[in-house]
Amino acid sequence: MSAAMVLRQALLLVALAPFAYYVCAIIAAGRFFGRAAAQAAYPDFTPPISVLKPIRGLDREAGENFASFCRQEYPEFEILFCASDEADPAVPVIRQLMADFPDCAMRLLIGCEPLGASDKLNKLCRLAREARYSLLIVSDSDVRVEPGFLRAIAAHFGDPKVGGVTCLYRGITDDSLPADLSALGNSTDFAPGVIVAGMRGGIDFMLGAVMATTKQCLAEIGGFEFLVDYFSDDYELGNRIAAAGYRVELSAFPVAIVYPHLRLRDAFRQQLRWNVSVRCSRPLGHAGMVFTQGLAWTILGIALATSWIGVFAFTIAYLLLRSDVALTVGARGMQDPLVRRKQHLLILRDVFAFVAWAASFFPRRILWRGQQFYVRGKRLVPVVERRS
Repeated sequence: MSAAMVLRQALLLVALAPFAYYVCAIIAAGRFFGRAAAQAAYPDFTPPISVLKPIRGLDREAGENFASFCRQEYPEFEILFCASDEADPAVPVIRQLMADFPDCAMRLLIGCEPLGASDKLNKLCRLAREARYSLLIVSDSDVRVEPGFLRAIAAHFGDPKVGGVTCLYRGITDDSLPADLSALGNSTDFAPGVIVAGMRGGIDFMLGAVMATTKQCLAEIGGFEFLVDYFSDDYELGNRIAAAGYRVELSAFPVAIVYPHLRLRDAFRQQLRWNVSVRCSRPLGHAGMVFTQGLAWTILGIALATSWIGVFAFTIAYLLLRSDVALTVGARGMQDPLVRRKQHLLILRDVFAFVAWAASFFPRRILWRGQQFYVRGKRLVPVVERRS
């Protein structure tokens, strides 16, 4: 057999890797969501909770996002917001929220000490100090939750070995194509990868939309202060908690992220930033994502196939398995209506995801909440524009 034939056979074999990944994702998702009811092993464990919300700017439908936390079916909790200054456009919305829900304990903090490069983490340092309760739940301002959210998260902490809990998230969009392409990735790309990562009994990272921990655990790992210069603060927080001997659990209770109206350029920057975050925090995991790129490997397999049977087999395997992953994880497991309505966009989503992943090997700087940063190792370095 010639060297060319050996190379062809080797590439065809490697091109099957995404299909193996898809099968693993389907099996792992079946197990994960199948034991969702058993996850709430301590349903009556309802300690008081402090919900921490660092604020910067006004997200789409922010009022309804905030209000969803006020409607929680939970005995005792407080919501703490922190904005940089009174001029933040979210401040009037928060003050109106306080008037609309007078029975819900809420506080608005203005300003924080600039401890590091991350504005979010600077605010979290103050929020954690001001929080009345031991159980802390950090949530982004674009997150919307169902009424049982706090109870579902708290139930995990009935086990003292649990130090952190995080959630999968689905997307709510305005039906613009760029926003749909980004949001589809939550339930059909990102969530399957997280579930597969947890197949062997747990994860050692968190997801930024929701991060729950206790003041005791946070104190043991150095508080939020140690995170103020990190790019992937969610990964670092979960990783430190796991390294301290605690379990980090993935809740089967998904939350929603409300996407703004996005132009294609903005959606691409968002996906690029997420990929750069993975590359900086988990370089091997980022490189290994090449084997989850089913469409790219299917195209290669078709190009190398020597008969129509091979072309047919690669095409059908990709279409069926890719669709099954999306339906098993997104539509059935996470109850994401966007996946059922926009399933026809999956191929376009895979093109979008592959280009963003490939491009993430090269950028030297990122744009995050209107600020530009260099990424040095795992840390953020603000870009200082020179003035003439």
